[in-house]
Amino acid sequence: MKHHPLSAALRLAGLAALLAGSLGSALAQEALIRKNLAERLPALAKIDEVSKTPMNGLYEIRVNDSDLFYTDAEGNFLIQGNLLDTRNRRNLTEERVEKLSAIDFAALPLKDAFTQVRGNGKRQLAVFEDPNCGYCKRFERDLQKVNDVTIHTFLIPILSPDSAEKSKNIWCAKDKAKAWADWMVREQAPAKASCDTGALERNLAFSRKHKITGTPTLFFVDGTRVPGAIGTDQIEKTLASAKAP
Repeated sequence: MKHHPLSAALRLAGLAALLAGSLGSALAQEALIRKNLAERLPALAKIDEVSKTPMNGLYEIRVNDSDLFYTDAEGNFLIQGNLLDTRNRRNLTEERVEKLSAIDFAALPLKDAFTQVRGNGKRQLAVFEDPNCGYCKRFERDLQKVNDVTIHTFLIPILSPDSAEKSKNIWCAKDKAKAWADWMVREQAPAKASCDTGALERNLAFSRKHKITGTPTLFFVDGTRVPGAIGTDQIEKTLASAKAP
């Protein structure tokens, strides 16, 4: 049975109207949420994005690039916490934050890091560390067992004035990697040295921008961010699964 061209055109027009109406409704919903939250919670940071969640009637509110809240369709309530998918046993909030906080590895300012190449150096890892961080020292001892990797170390002295002094002496050493390993692995303090330490200030600014608030923080070539020290097995596993985009 053939359909009349006019009826097909009418169906398409109806579908277009339905889609337009749905889009208009979604935009109006977002505008209402933004309006109500801005009026009622003036201290809340500017909303970057409003989006639906898999839970019916619940909306995600994103502020400060990667901070998440949840609200109802009218912005009458605001929830801070984790949204869990109990059927699939997934932490949807955690997954979303990880995606939002991922960094393009190619965009890392490697000129402000010192680099160590072990073995063939084919695998890559970037690490943000403070020289007085106990977890960093534990991580560095485990990292000694990893081969065939290129490690880019960014010094971020965030723990104390002594961290700044040690970072300066390590950055200004003739052999940065050796001075770093001597201190982190062998407890041999770096000798006093002086040079242009603008890289350390840039690293701190980069860390603030990308919310790198603890050390060590690791980045892999696929953008994966791992906050905190991980053992040799986990380092190897993540290096093996991380593929450059």
